[in-house]
This record gives sequence, C-alpha cells and structure tokens, in this order.
Amino acid sequence: MSTSEPTETTPATPTAPAAAPVSPAHPRFAEALAELGLQVEVRRFPDATRTAAEAAAAIGCELNEIVKSLVFTADGVPVLVLMDGSSRVDVELVRRELGAQKVKRADADLVRETTGYAIGGVPPFGHATRTRVLADRRLLDHAVVWAAAGTPHTVFPLDPKTLIAHAGATVADVREPAK
Repeated sequence: MSTSEPTETTPATPTAPAAAPVSPAHPRFAEALAELGLQVEVRRFPDATRTAAEAAAAIGCELNEIVKSLVFTADGVPVLVLMDGSSRVDVELVRRELGAQKVKRADADLVRETTGYAIGGVPPFGHATRTRVLADRRLLDHAVVWAAAGTPHTVFPLDPKTLIAHAGATVADVREPAK
C-alpha cells in the first residue's frame, strides 16, 4: 500500500485541451527539474516529512538513503551540505574542506533567503541563489537516494551521481565519525 497521493491533473473540457499534470513539487523546484530536463517521480505525503526519519518511514527506505540538504555559513557565506539521513555533518571537516576560519549552522531565515525553501523541504538544487555545495561521499554508497522536492510534504528519488552533478556539488568526507 502506498502512502503517497496521486499527482493531480486538470480535467479536459470540450473547448480546452487537456492540461499538463500539476506537479506536487514546489513550483521553483518543478521549474528547476524542467530546466535540467529531469523527469522524476515526486511523491507527496499527507503528513509532513520534515525530518529524515519521517521521510524514510513514509517512503519505506533506509534512513541513510535520505539526503538532507543543510545550509551552513563558512566565514559568513552560505554553503549547502548534502548528507545522508543517518549521519551528522562534522563542522570541522567542512571548515577544513572550504579553508574557512569559522563554520556554523545557518538560521531558518538565511536558509529561506539562500535557497528559497523552508527548512524541512530544501531540495539539493533549484535554489534562489547560487551556493557552494558539498556532498558527503557516503551518498555514493546507494543506487538511489531520496531528497526533498521543495516542501516538507514532497520527496523524489534519484541516483546519487546524477543528484550530486545537478547540485554542482564537490564530493567530500564531511560526516561525523560513528560513535
């Protein structure tokens, strides 16, 4: 049994041609997908999937197959880090990778200003501004990963190499060591 809702469509009328399906993705993200020529299945869930654990449970995948899109600042400049859902970002490794003096987590306002999306729905690409992106190497351990499609209710699958390429990410080791 699927927990996703079907994609909505606009019915045809005798005087108008059938409309294209309405994407459940955020409009900015749907536009980014179209510009990139990507056709992905965007799933919408009735309940928010703001956390990686909520998304994994709704999809029925492993937690480490979820991609978290996290915004930090490196010397005051926003940077996006793509991390698997079961891991945490090691800020010191991000600092070293970027050659920055100070790296810290961005607040909700800066996340929205930088990406155009609210926390819990930030996709890996299709942002309001061009931002440097780091992708943790462990994302490549999977055949398919799932990421937010611009809202806390939507996700999409993609192979990690394609996702990283479209995000313009540099692959790096930036996850905290397992304890």
